[in-house]
Amino acid sequence: MSANVGRVAVVTGAGSGIGRALALALAARGARVALADLDADAVAETGRRCRQLGARVRTDVVDVTDRRAVAEYPAAVLAEYGRVDAVFAVAGVIHVGALLDSDLVDVEHVFDVNVRGVVWTAKAFLPHLVASGDGRLVTVSSAFGLAAMPYYSAYSASKAAVRAFTAALRQELAADGHPVAVTCAVPGGVRTPIMRRGRYAPSEDPAAVAEAFDRRIARTDAGAAAEVILHGAERRRAQVLVGPDARLVSWLARLVGSSYQNLLPRLLRAGLLRR
Repeated sequence: MSANVGRVAVVTGAGSGIGRALALALAARGARVALADLDADAVAETGRRCRQLGARVRTDVVDVTDRRAVAEYPAAVLAEYGRVDAVFAVAGVIHVGALLDSDLVDVEHVFDVNVRGVVWTAKAFLPHLVASGDGRLVTVSSAFGLAAMPYYSAYSASKAAVRAFTAALRQELAADGHPVAVTCAVPGGVRTPIMRRGRYAPSEDPAAVAEAFDRRIARTDAGAAAEVILHGAERRRAQVLVGPDARLVSWLARLVGSSYQNLLPRLLRAGLLRR
């Protein structure tokens, strides 16, 4: 990754948000990119922007919840480029609402995309990252995976699972002597469409929740987030905290431990903290 010119990078969830920003940053560095997303129009637009930067690009519609489709995807990338040097497993979704009010189909969807999608992507591409001789695998967790948030139980759990999976995988690859550096990116509030495209319990007001998130929490630009993630991946870091809020949450989680679980409900009931 430190010498991206001529190297091949795969990005899932490349149709928008951090995935698109990573694709553009990689293209600007001279990488050849393979971009995947469930939204054909969105990933095609990302591809068009990457080509404007002079990059060689292929785009594919891939559903990361389809295990067979993910398993077959590396063959298509190798047929185009002959190798894979870096994989950014970015595809992710969110669900908002109390579990009592939530449809389990929506909860299951979060785990299918955020956890199974990451695991299947890693499994499919790992042999090729090993073969590259200096591979990089980057997953994306969340500050909500550092400290669980009420009304985001499925999302928090899925992102905590991504952190644990990534940490375990990084260690086993190192223990087995495989030349692949595994990095977990942990963004705080980043300006992306994820909240407006999320699923919500019937008791929630999606527009109000998304507007509040965009106004009060999403302080980091997706492009800036991508640069921080690439910087960490290039330096083979285990974890990359993205944004001042992610750094704050990480510090507080270490400082107070599980005590925050008593504080947050009180603040919510008192109206001192809003979702």
